[in-house]
Amino acid sequence: MSAILSADALNDFITPGVACIKPVETLPTAAPTAPAESSLEHEVILDGAPGSQSQSGSAAPAQISLTDCLACSGCVTSAEAVLVSLQSHNEVLSVLDEAPALHVVTDGGGQVTVEGLQNPSSKLFVVSVSPQTRASLAAACGNDTTEQQAGHMIEQLFMGEHGLRGGGKHGNGFTWVLDTNTAREACLVLGSDEVLGGGMKQPKPKDDSNKPATPPILTSSCPGWVCYAEKTHPYVLPHLSRVKSPQALMGTLLKTTLSRKLGISPERIWHLAIMPCFDKKLEASREELTDAVWKTEDGQPGMGVRDVDCVITTKEIFMLVASRGIDFFSIPNVASPVQQPPFPDPTIQRFLFPSNAKKQSRSAGTSGGNLHFILHDVQSRNPDSRIETVRGRNADVVEYKVVDSTGKTVFFEAARYYGFRNIQNLVRKLKPQTGSRLPGSAKRPAGKGLKFKYVEVMACPGGCTNGGGQVKVDDQIIIDRKGFEAKPGPQEQKAWLAEVDEAYFSADEPESELEKANNGGLDGTICGISPSNIRDTLVHWSSITGIDLYRLAYTSYREVISDVGKEITDTERVVQIAGKIGGGW
Repeated sequence: MSAILSADALNDFITPGVACIKPVETLPTAAPTAPAESSLEHEVILDGAPGSQSQSGSAAPAQISLTDCLACSGCVTSAEAVLVSLQSHNEVLSVLDEAPALHVVTDGGGQVTVEGLQNPSSKLFVVSVSPQTRASLAAACGNDTTEQQAGHMIEQLFMGEHGLRGGGKHGNGFTWVLDTNTAREACLVLGSDEVLGGGMKQPKPKDDSNKPATPPILTSSCPGWVCYAEKTHPYVLPHLSRVKSPQALMGTLLKTTLSRKLGISPERIWHLAIMPCFDKKLEASREELTDAVWKTEDGQPGMGVRDVDCVITTKEIFMLVASRGIDFFSIPNVASPVQQPPFPDPTIQRFLFPSNAKKQSRSAGTSGGNLHFILHDVQSRNPDSRIETVRGRNADVVEYKVVDSTGKTVFFEAARYYGFRNIQNLVRKLKPQTGSRLPGSAKRPAGKGLKFKYVEVMACPGGCTNGGGQVKVDDQIIIDRKGFEAKPGPQEQKAWLAEVDEAYFSADEPESELEKANNGGLDGTICGISPSNIRDTLVHWSSITGIDLYRLAYTSYREVISDVGKEITDTERVVQIAGKIGGGW
């Protein structure tokens, strides 16, 4: 279901527990003599015991890993299965073929209008692409293809005549192809302000779920980690960062700005996100990430229209092109000749389409650089300080300190925990300890077991370039291109990940001496990002939409209670699924 871990991550496999249910595909050996039951067959495992008998004999014990359990409240629910299955390359093609697309046009005076509104089924198509996706596709192309060149190929696919516009019922394409790196920069500034104070105002608490995060603050941009915390460790939720992920922030920015500026309803703006992770599909389905949160016209809330309508993963790009008979590798790796129309707001236009693409720093890692940015923000606030790094028990655990020139004064402590083996160790340290029954004893509050003020948490070992939705070395398309005679093993996968990471940093430039010392500039930039410009843009966004920034840029989390072992009727299940189509896990 949720394939965010690689198959060779053996340290993340677990033993099936009580009421753990995993669907098992059962193929009949002969034509049935009686009508088969229509219910889904399952292999039920209790306390790791062997499963039940199937028609073909003894079924092998199910092998359960956290891959199966991330999108699960004890088992993979029907509602979640529906939500994820609705988001696929088939949905992209189906929506494109529904009706002629809306077109954004600009008159001589710079006024932006929309054509085609008379057809109620017509939509405005927008796609945002993650840098990890571009890196994975660049590695698949080979021949030293850079991330930027892979990005041009994606632009050509979604906008150009060599791509989706060349086929389909209406020859529809996407109006804008956006880079989620721009939203990432806003998330970095907001996240640093959340941890260090100052800058943007924090969300206004309406109830317990909307309270600001409690230190130590944990990254919340990884949906696999968030889902795991909500379903298994609710005591962690107060520590999760309230800042939206780049995918979610981009979705809110597009839906709010375009609907206000173009005078069209949010449901007529169709936003596709291309991500390295299957769990991003679940993130897009959250109730907290719909127009029900931000839309208020005449006091009426929104209808639960998603900020991100559909998520497909990197490897699903190849399914998309195959469905249209397109050879992805033959698409030109130069900028698309189709000009994107100007965004209907000049300030947002400059934010979404910067003149100079930001360089990915190798020291920031491949998961967005949340911790990297905060460390250098701390360093910029403490002159003559330096960052010390301490390697943990494995490569996916690293501790950091910002200290003075003597190393005696510690300004800030943080850490990085990647992979679920390490995450389980982290949540154990956060769990409140039950106090002794002796008089005067007290239990330890949650979070007191950690010395860190911030922890960057990612579910995938190695980070987001190793996401479950990325192209793998044992995918048939890579086997064919590389000419492997046998199925690639762990060593080949390790070498493949190195190629993806190299593509991710292919636009990297050597840092200047000043950047090496402080990774900031005299103009107030941090890691090449101007926090003041980001904050001004966010304030402008709030002003043109008339929506408070805390409703636009922040989110909340909630405990998810398992329904395993509970009697749920078919009617209740249908109601549950229908209620979650607009949001929720």
